[in-house]
Amino acid sequence: MSTTKWIIDPTHSEVSFKVKHLVISTVTGYFKSFEGSAESTSDDFDGASVNFSAAIDSIDTNQSDRDNHLKSADFFDAANHPNLTFAGKVVKNGGDYKLVGDLTIRGNKKEVTLDVDFGGVAGDPYGQTKAGFEIEGKISRKEFGLTWSAVTEAGSVVVSDQVRLLLNVQVVKQ
Repeated sequence: MSTTKWIIDPTHSEVSFKVKHLVISTVTGYFKSFEGSAESTSDDFDGASVNFSAAIDSIDTNQSDRDNHLKSADFFDAANHPNLTFAGKVVKNGGDYKLVGDLTIRGNKKEVTLDVDFGGVAGDPYGQTKAGFEIEGKISRKEFGLTWSAVTEAGSVVVSDQVRLLLNVQVVKQ
């Protein structure tokens, strides 16, 4: 069985996260610089190996002071840990897909399971074959060493522990 290699098309992909602020609202952030690949032996991507990396310095929450705080040693510590990485496999069970593997943030590696919505495979006007995925999951930021915390005078937590990951990824067949 032959292996097909796919790479992320960054112009048709986005990597975002959402975290509660003061328990009452949600802040969305993006990683603007990322790369990844998949190697599959089947058209439905079952068992495909996946590798992904995002540059911490590319974090963008639409507020530069917050971005700089997130890049600091209080959170991601970009100076010492410039990338977050993921290495894992696609697991298909009936019509359901999961992405299971090791997520490494700030030097802390944990196995995570993310839900995958496989959008299918299509050709583009330039003769390229592409596949699309929506990937979603939740992690505990503290499990990855992002332990900075503050509490308001009224007792509200400034930043929640739970972080939602939301990725829309299009890959190009090589």
